[in-house]
Amino acid sequence: MASHSDLANLIWQIADLLRGPYRPPQYERVMLPLVVLRRFDCVLADTKDQVLAEYARRKGGKLEDDALDRILNRAAGHRFHNRSPLDFQKLKGDPDNIHSHLTSYINGFSANVRRIFEYFEFGNEIERMHDADILYLVVKEFCDVDLHPDKVPNDQMGLVFENLIRRFNELANETAGDHFTPREVIHLMVDLLFIGDDNLLTKEGYAVRMLDPACGTGGMLAEAQAYMRRHNTAAKLYVYGQDYNKRAFATAEVVTVFRPVCRRAKL
Repeated sequence: MASHSDLANLIWQIADLLRGPYRPPQYERVMLPLVVLRRFDCVLADTKDQVLAEYARRKGGKLEDDALDRILNRAAGHRFHNRSPLDFQKLKGDPDNIHSHLTSYINGFSANVRRIFEYFEFGNEIERMHDADILYLVVKEFCDVDLHPDKVPNDQMGLVFENLIRRFNELANETAGDHFTPREVIHLMVDLLFIGDDNLLTKEGYAVRMLDPACGTGGMLAEAQAYMRRHNTAAKLYVYGQDYNKRAFATAEVVTVFRPVCRRAKL
């Protein structure tokens, strides 16, 4: 199992393919969405055939939109699915149609995942890479990045994101803390947050709400939920987040797809 820093370094090397059409501070516009897309692709690989079979059976029937999404999510075994017959390996196998096929593949996801890529504004980057004739090269390299949960657990995946976000912010000559808070600082803040809340940490059925009005990539919300799982699984912590930065918010939305962290979130 590769460490999160090894994975981040591998992804960072792929970013060099963007040099020319993109300036280094712009790499994150491509790399973060593609990391998310590859992660989803690996997560759904084990149940892909079941989803396609269920979709073929339901297609053209009375169920559609959210109702159909729920059925296909159950077939996938996750809170999301992809009903497209394509995956990364099939995308790699047809370089002449990579542009249209990648768009079709993304459109095959359930609505919650499609919304993430809308926040990333990734359609614009697909067009830009296609025009620069680098789209196939980048997708091909991502096929060799194994982000299956058996190899990369969710906690480690979060560290990969954190590492990449820090590097991209440094390239932009920005203060990294403006966009995410280091993991050790989040741990300390969550510990302090729960110090005086004995009811939440000890009583069964106790419920409270928590808001992060500048949630960024969702690290504080995810750690607060993890803290509750460690200390009192019988209590309920409903967390809410918002952020003005679409791409940062898209990353936070990724967390909510894998775990129901944000009950309600907005830009």
